[in-house]
Amino acid sequence: MMDESNGISLPPLSNYKLGKTLGFGAFGKVKAAMHILTGIRVAIKILDRQSIDESGGEKVRREIKIMRLFSHPHIVRLFEVIETQTKLYVIMEYMNCGELFDYITENRRLEEDQARRFFQQIISGVEGCHHHRVVHRYLKPENLLLDLKGNVKVADFGLANVMRDGHLLKSTCGSPNYASPEVVSGRLYAGPEVDVWSCGVILYALLSGFLPFDDGMIPVLYEKLKSGIFTFPNFFSLGARDLIKRMRTVDPVNRITIPEIYKHPWFRVDLPQYIADHSLNTSCNARKVDARVLEEMNNLGFNVQEVIGSLNNMWQNQATVSYCILLHRRLNNWTSHEANLLGSPPPKGTDRRDVYVRPVFPDQGKWALGFESCSSPHETMRDVLTVFKSLNVQWKKIGPYNVKCLWKPSVQRYSLPNGMNRMTLEDINCVNGPFKTSNNETYSLCDAVKFEIQLYKGSAESYVLDWQRDYGAPFLFIEVCAAFRACVTA
Repeated sequence: MMDESNGISLPPLSNYKLGKTLGFGAFGKVKAAMHILTGIRVAIKILDRQSIDESGGEKVRREIKIMRLFSHPHIVRLFEVIETQTKLYVIMEYMNCGELFDYITENRRLEEDQARRFFQQIISGVEGCHHHRVVHRYLKPENLLLDLKGNVKVADFGLANVMRDGHLLKSTCGSPNYASPEVVSGRLYAGPEVDVWSCGVILYALLSGFLPFDDGMIPVLYEKLKSGIFTFPNFFSLGARDLIKRMRTVDPVNRITIPEIYKHPWFRVDLPQYIADHSLNTSCNARKVDARVLEEMNNLGFNVQEVIGSLNNMWQNQATVSYCILLHRRLNNWTSHEANLLGSPPPKGTDRRDVYVRPVFPDQGKWALGFESCSSPHETMRDVLTVFKSLNVQWKKIGPYNVKCLWKPSVQRYSLPNGMNRMTLEDINCVNGPFKTSNNETYSLCDAVKFEIQLYKGSAESYVLDWQRDYGAPFLFIEVCAAFRACVTA
């Protein structure tokens, strides 16, 4: 990678500040990072080129080529690809809140309105794929990711393919539970109809918490799929039943299409206008330049005319990558104050472990905090676990510096923030009952709170202990964070 101003060779990830490792795959790992110029967090898939070449790099390169096509609020966005002699760095949108599969598992089944909202977004994303003649073929809740605002985005295009006029597909691929009869039967198929079938299974799972077809023996499962016979739980509404039946029609010729799904009465309830109007900019190569994004780039110090020139020539450089990242944030209607993945240093003069709160969205489903330490990683984790023991926090190590934690408060006196009389947690629950957060999660103040901590290097002199709430009332998460801070600063 070259510095365009003076031709000096720069490290391949000089524009990014790496954070914690998010996961591992067959060809490498995925790390969280921050795009330094815009302050927006991203995910970086780091792939070993030798492993890819030995295993056949066609699949990986096809996935990258397909992802370059999209710029859609309900499709995970690819921002840039950086190649070196040994590595392939794929920089993508960072999805904070995990898989839809985990969300379904935690909630067992969703209320119809919430399931419909997710399903509308899934169909919008799948329609965006088909608009570019891409059939996904691997749609399932594990490949649908959630962002901070609880929006669903289509991910994992490893089995996707491009549809061509006059050419039918024949690969048997995908997850058996979500595959259509024509796929498991080895018959030819056009493409969109197999994605519609998979979406029908996903909608059934959203509403029920389980699959319409399931069996430990694959041949038996295939026979069930081919028969198309399944039952609905009593609580399914008539509209949901009708739509799912039409999406799970065994004969692909008679199966409902996505344009017909848009017209279905059940789907149209509370349908967001931007989805109903098909007004999404699904192409990342659109010639229309967003003036507000250019204004942001001007504020960041970019030459606007050079940015426009780079976009017109479709160059990959700092300007175009920054533009794409900022534009994608606008498409997602995010605030201009993106949460800082790696934290920011505390004010000068504070205790070495003083707490700072990272900027967060007011309606996000998870809260994040950070504590800074100048001790060694070993000493820091030892001190943290000592404090956890005194607070009756249970924990399980999932890495040398990564711990999953569980904290359940004892029934105690609770001081209300508005100065009301002191009440017990049980009193509060008796008066107010369970409460809902802005993303419709329901909690009791006596529930346990689950959270995860990860230690990583914040600077040359300090380490940052990152806290992330996985489940539980935000108030309780704040309680345990405050208790921890009181202990380490005492």
